[in-house]
Amino acid sequence: MGGPASARTVGQMTNEWCGWREATQRALYGPDEGFYTRPGGPGPAGHFRTSVHASPLYAGAVATLLCRVDAALGHPGELALVDVGAGRGELLTGVLDALPGEVAARLRPYAVERAARPEGLDARICWRRELPAPGSVTGLLFANEWLDNVPVEVVETDTDGVPRRVLVRADGTERLGEPVDGADAEWLRRWWAPPAREAAGGAASSPGLRAEIGRPRDEAWARAVGTLRAGLAVAADYAHERGDRPPFGTLTGFRDGREVPPVPDGSCDITAHVALDACAGPSAERLTQREALHALGVDGRRPPLALAATDPSGYVRALSAAGAAAELTDPGGLGGFGWLLEPVGTACAGLLR
Repeated sequence: MGGPASARTVGQMTNEWCGWREATQRALYGPDEGFYTRPGGPGPAGHFRTSVHASPLYAGAVATLLCRVDAALGHPGELALVDVGAGRGELLTGVLDALPGEVAARLRPYAVERAARPEGLDARICWRRELPAPGSVTGLLFANEWLDNVPVEVVETDTDGVPRRVLVRADGTERLGEPVDGADAEWLRRWWAPPAREAAGGAASSPGLRAEIGRPRDEAWARAVGTLRAGLAVAADYAHERGDRPPFGTLTGFRDGREVPPVPDGSCDITAHVALDACAGPSAERLTQREALHALGVDGRRPPLALAATDPSGYVRALSAAGAAAELTDPGGLGGFGWLLEPVGTACAGLLR
């Protein structure tokens, strides 16, 4: 899946200047040579390690959260778990293994993913390319590292400090295009305006500053939340806050476990951090992954050394689990991810407090 795009595809795209949103859409999700949709590829796990792949503790934590949602909703006859950006179904598989039998018996698991259904996937999982219909499911919607792959426009300030769209070709060559206007300009002013610029009374920004316009992600998240009749929607992703936006953006690529230049030819993942604060609705809560997983019982503390003497095998198992938990909650790594929790209805508010 992560090999170079065919010469035919690259040749078709090389001389076409377009914005990064269009280029990323084709590079990741094109029907024949898209990084995620190319037939026969290994899926995301073949190129980078998400929390899902780091440890089964993550699926166990999602199962715990799902049980809390189930209880808050009064144990509905059919409980949904919608995994948006499901990869190869690893999270859903882990959650099904971790759930109590009574909850699993009522569960309707949905995998939302543009790639084809993997062979051998649990038959209970409903595989679909699009989100369920608005207001059609009750339960938990979980989007792990999905929003960072929703394509966005990239902008850069010119020598006069004017934000302009960055145009790109399939070989990664860039040039500046037209000034940003309309809804994208308004989003940029509201969500990415540097505090120093505001303090200076709106003075022009320095040349070369970059930003990613997250408006398509705001809209995608609103659609995802809208599928719930009642329950909780959670997005877990690389994130930044308005007061601390990176001055040169975060657009990058990944291939075979390594960070690489973001070249939109289908040969690598293309990702950018998410402005989760812009996505959040009025009732949303934002936590770090470390805070969220601690609230769900994932603890990276080492087991007591005395256990090694009384139960050596148990000590080794507990030590291994503590190491995995420490990786998932490391504030300098996966634990620094942002979690956005959006309750639909009042029953599922505050489930991680």
